[in-house]
Amino acid sequence: MAKTTADLLVERLIAWGVDTIFGFPGDGVNGIFEALRTNQEKIRFIQVRHEEAAAFAACGYAKYTGRLGVCLATSGPGGIHLLNGLYDAKCDGQPVLAITGHTFHDLIGTHYQQDVDLDKLYMDVAAYNQRVTGADHVVNVVDEAVKTALAYHTVAHITIPKDVQDWKSERERSDANVPDHSADLFAAALPSPSQVLLNQAAAVINEGSKVAILAGRGCLNAGQEITQLAQVVGGPIIKALLGKAVVPDRDPFTTGGIGLLGTAPSQDAMQECDTLIIAGSSFPYLDFYPKPGKARAVQIDVSPTRIGLRYPAEVGLLGDCRTVLRALLPLIEKKTDQSFIQTCQKRMKSWNELIDERGQRTDLPMKPQAVTYHLNKLLQSDAIVSADSGTIATWAARYIDIRDGMKFSLSGSLATMANGLPYSIGAAVAYPNRQVVCIVGDGGLTMLMGELATLVKYGLNVKVIVFKNNTLGQIKWEQIVFEGNPEYGVDLQPIDFAGVAMNCGCAGFTIERPEEAQEILQRALTHDGPAVVQAVVDPNEPPLPGNVSTDQFIKFSEALVRGQKDGWKIFKNVMKDKIREVI
Repeated sequence: MAKTTADLLVERLIAWGVDTIFGFPGDGVNGIFEALRTNQEKIRFIQVRHEEAAAFAACGYAKYTGRLGVCLATSGPGGIHLLNGLYDAKCDGQPVLAITGHTFHDLIGTHYQQDVDLDKLYMDVAAYNQRVTGADHVVNVVDEAVKTALAYHTVAHITIPKDVQDWKSERERSDANVPDHSADLFAAALPSPSQVLLNQAAAVINEGSKVAILAGRGCLNAGQEITQLAQVVGGPIIKALLGKAVVPDRDPFTTGGIGLLGTAPSQDAMQECDTLIIAGSSFPYLDFYPKPGKARAVQIDVSPTRIGLRYPAEVGLLGDCRTVLRALLPLIEKKTDQSFIQTCQKRMKSWNELIDERGQRTDLPMKPQAVTYHLNKLLQSDAIVSADSGTIATWAARYIDIRDGMKFSLSGSLATMANGLPYSIGAAVAYPNRQVVCIVGDGGLTMLMGELATLVKYGLNVKVIVFKNNTLGQIKWEQIVFEGNPEYGVDLQPIDFAGVAMNCGCAGFTIERPEEAQEILQRALTHDGPAVVQAVVDPNEPPLPGNVSTDQFIKFSEALVRGQKDGWKIFKNVMKDKIREVI
């Protein structure tokens, strides 16, 4: 019996090991949905409430599993809605395949309903981007799309006109298209640098006296090797936020994060090092690196285009961090002088004490730190934590301590809002027996709040911790601290998130006082099923960077002088935090 284009599409995805597709139905993909229905014992369809969430969920699935994420949307607006989540995958180097519908093949370009050329629209976001022309074309296209997404850690896109989905394979194929010529096989490239380059890199590192390591998401599978490197060179592991799970946060050889969300000890180490090893990271904020020329640099990356992108590397080592480090480590001489790492460890001890002290604050309104401080203590050793963008990322970065076995992610380079909840959907689908926690702000949650219903529909045991301060906090502080302007346009209409959660079928909890936090969080985390905890927190608590620059303080002062509302409350919070640092 002849098979349809849609049948062949779904069967080929199954052959590639795809077991989950996130998406939303529509008449432009009805043929594909019929193929999914008839193959539902082999491949799951997870229906989200918005296509953007489907792309985010596929990206989160890829981040947490290391496998291909797949999302599906109908023609026109459905495919358009996928774009933000797909750009998130592209910017963070995640393999995601997007499948979209199109209008009837012989009405394309005639202003028919939902006639959007998605293959043209996706030209920038997708490294492979193809319109399927028939049943005998689809297998070849799927193979190329999957291989491209996996090989280049990026987005691939297939669009199939509505009627083409129902065409049968008995239609005439070209003589050149030999049946079964394309293989469902991906051979990963694991290059190793030449011995000459390894020797050059080792020489640079061995000649350094203060060696620092910047580890990013490319090192997530190389924690043991990164730790061994730090021990040998006597230097700190500084973690880009996407690399937060490379090593445990309380490991004696890490100074934690870098950047505005990072730690003061990491910034001090960056400024004082004379040698920098950049491993699997393209951390974008140039002003947090050593000044060009101050430190010699060795960079390890899978992409040759990223070597020397952020800092003038002296030696570039191309390849997977784990593979490269295993080849490099035997060439590194152990430093006898441990004074650099000892200084970093003393600073980190003081920083951790400061963070713990801030997290135990009992003053009202409740400080956001108090929530993440208590949440951190209740997380299981293999928890999967997703954070959204905004000030919430600061509290997650600083107060959630990664332990061995934990996973953590957020939207890195794109830094888009609304990713946190869909990421958690992807994580919970992939790991149904693990604790999955989403840390999100009220702004980010409301963008895709309908996905609470997705948690209920599929019984996903996700715990959503939403920080309710009725403001777009990150934008507020950027207006004040970076621009010197009073806040404007950032106030949010209050929402009872616990009530919304319960009306969606989730459990709903509310925390308003710090002394309630531990007990209510414990109840939520042990609840059997999805739960939402709304934590009502102080909107005037600033997410201060590890080191506040003079320019930032001047801009902050200008905003207060120019009429920033609640200026005195903000000033008191800032001064309390800075005084604690001095003490």
